[in-house]
Amino acid sequence: MIKINNLSIDLPDFAVRDVSLSVAPGEFFILLGPTGAGKSLILEALAGLAPITHGALHLNGTEITHLPPEKRHLAIVYQDGALFPHLTVEENIAFGLRYQNKKADNARQTVHDLMDRLGITRLKTRKPPTLSGGEKQRTALARALAVKPDVLLLDEPLSALDPATRSEISTLLKTLHRDEAMTCLMVTHDFDEARYLGQSMAVIRDGRIEQSGPVQALFHHPETPFVARFLKATL
Repeated sequence: MIKINNLSIDLPDFAVRDVSLSVAPGEFFILLGPTGAGKSLILEALAGLAPITHGALHLNGTEITHLPPEKRHLAIVYQDGALFPHLTVEENIAFGLRYQNKKADNARQTVHDLMDRLGITRLKTRKPPTLSGGEKQRTALARALAVKPDVLLLDEPLSALDPATRSEISTLLKTLHRDEAMTCLMVTHDFDEARYLGQSMAVIRDGRIEQSGPVQALFHHPETPFVARFLKATL
């Protein structure tokens, strides 16, 4: 379970204010909002990649607020994949395993199993600049899953893809979530993605939560004029 309590972040030109939310084990939770609302900043704070002014972060009952990123048992996938351009697909996927003291044979098997599962074995010697958008995201997902995170963080993972590839990767995410019963927290501004993938959702506006709850409840029963307008619903 993820618990975010009264999270505040102060940057020179933006602030997140008193964000509190809970994500149940195995839940696919969506942070939805317009561009610049602070969604990615909340995700990066949880990952240990953004400075926190106030608040507390807990994962499975343990406070992780001040832990370094590599100690948080989280993995993050970005919009562009954020792969190492000088490493092959296989080397990118294996990168995080070097910090887990896995035996070489076990690490190699983990990587090969993930490449097979995500359909990228044929790409193992290729480097990121030669990959399509979908191939990059499959590789980024494999790299994230290789370290067996407690939570998978997804920062607009579909937004840079063409419609056909977006549908393909969206289906893959839904399958992975179902098969692994993995807790997922995803940032998006796309309503269709939220409805297809999400179970619960928070609508973010100007660094604050406007409304949170089950995805369908927010679409059908918005509680504020902003949420109603943003979700194209009516109060």
